[in-house]
Amino acid sequence: MGLFDLFGRTDHAVTRSALDEANDPDGTDDAVTTLIKRLTAVGIDGVGPYSSAQDVARQALERENGDVAAAIRRVVRRAEFGGAAGGFVTSLGGFLTMIVAIPANVFEFYVQATRMTAAVAVLRGYDVSDERIRTAILLTLVGSNAADILTRAGVATGSSAALQVAARGGLPRPALMVVQKAVGFRILRSVGERVFTRLGKLVPLAGGVFGAIVDFAMMKRIGHQAVAEFPG
Repeated sequence: MGLFDLFGRTDHAVTRSALDEANDPDGTDDAVTTLIKRLTAVGIDGVGPYSSAQDVARQALERENGDVAAAIRRVVRRAEFGGAAGGFVTSLGGFLTMIVAIPANVFEFYVQATRMTAAVAVLRGYDVSDERIRTAILLTLVGSNAADILTRAGVATGSSAALQVAARGGLPRPALMVVQKAVGFRILRSVGERVFTRLGKLVPLAGGVFGAIVDFAMMKRIGHQAVAEFPG
């Protein structure tokens, strides 16, 4: 989900280009593949200080005394405020620091979004070790672009793009990899979108507040998407 998606615009040209670039027969482990591997490794499985999605789901369920719906709300709320904090810090120093900080913030934001979405999937009973579910989680991150990506991949999405991927007998593994790379291209391009959107907010403190609001709203929208894409 990019910034233009947040403001109600689906960039079909970007989606088509991302899928075309992702459908690369040489299979090189490029920056996009590396990004996807890191997002799933850190955001789903957990690395170092980052808890796994299963741990996040378990802890939320314990705090809510076994109430799944309340645990999901807790997971989403935590990610929303985490996203806002990252957006504030990224934009706090104005333009010069923003150029350096935004790429790191994009990765941090999508790690949080991946972990939130995966934790919702866990709480709803999905196996996040399944490659189909992992691809569905990644698709959830790009919002309305998910249907465009799958349509160009020859998959009828119906009402839920993610669940079409997660369904048994769905896409074969090579196709899942292509879809994952298309998502990766869309996420990498969000770096430019963030710089463009925040150019008008170069005053340090005001920029920090603006960044926090934008990232909070983006995370909130992804949270709503996650809840819809992984029904109980």
